[in-house]
Amino acid sequence: MKITEQVRQFAEPVVEAQGCSLWDVEYVREGGEWFLRLYIDKEGGVDINDCEAVSRAVDPILDEKDPIPDSYHFEVSSAGLERTLRLPQHFAKCLGQKVAVRLYRPKDGAKEFVGVLREYEDGRVTIETAAGPKTFEKNEVALVRLYVEF
Repeated sequence: MKITEQVRQFAEPVVEAQGCSLWDVEYVREGGEWFLRLYIDKEGGVDINDCEAVSRAVDPILDEKDPIPDSYHFEVSSAGLERTLRLPQHFAKCLGQKVAVRLYRPKDGAKEFVGVLREYEDGRVTIETAAGPKTFEKNEVALVRLYVEF
C-alpha cells in the first residue's frame, strides 16, 4: 500500500473527529526534502485553527504508526478554492462547478480549457465550454482543478 493510502486510512477518522474532511494526502519531494501534506476541507471553510487542531491530532499517530522511514516535514493545509481534483469522489462532489483542465499536449491549439464539469468516468473528463462540450481522455489530462474567477 502506498504511503499516501496508509496515511489516509488512519488520518481520515482523526480529521473527521476535528470537524473537517480529508480532501487529499500528498507525499512529495521538493528542494531535496520530503513533505507529507494533508489537505482538509470544512463547510464554511478551513482556518488556521482547524489546521493546527488536525496537525496536533494526527502527529502523534504518525509517530506511532511510522509509515515513512525517512525524515520528512508534516504539513496540514486547506484544500484551497482552486483545489486539485484527483479522486473520483472529488469529481463527483464538483459536478456542475467550473474547472480548469490542463493537458500534457495542446489540443485544438490550447493546453488549458475552462468550463463546467459535466461528467467524469474512468478518468475521462467532460466539460461544457463556451464553444461547446469538450471531452478529454485520462492520458491527455495533466491536472484538473476548480476554477475561481475574481
